Amino acid sequence: MAAAVHIATDAASGLTFPVRDDECLLVGMRRAGNGPKGCHGGGCGVCKVQVSEGGYEIFKRMSRAQISEAEQAAGIVLACCVRPSSDITYRLF
Repeated sequence: MAAAVHIATDAASGLTFPVRDDECLLVGMRRAGNGPKGCHGGGCGVCKVQVSEGGYEIFKRMSRAQISEAEQAAGIVLACCVRPSSDITYRLF
């Protein structure tokens, strides 16, 4: 079965780009020329975003040194650790 494609929107710039639901948000951001370079492992925190609209799945453990439980509850996540499950709007920190 082919992966579903969702539209990601950078709330700051208005840039929109496709992201498949089998890839992390950071991969889509980088493909669109809008993603920071980092470890891709959930530890460095350079891809910290706040999701304001849409759904996502956390598929990789995020370092608590970078994302606290309170931040995660507020929609703040690492783009390398989440996959979109619908169209998504985010703001990069």
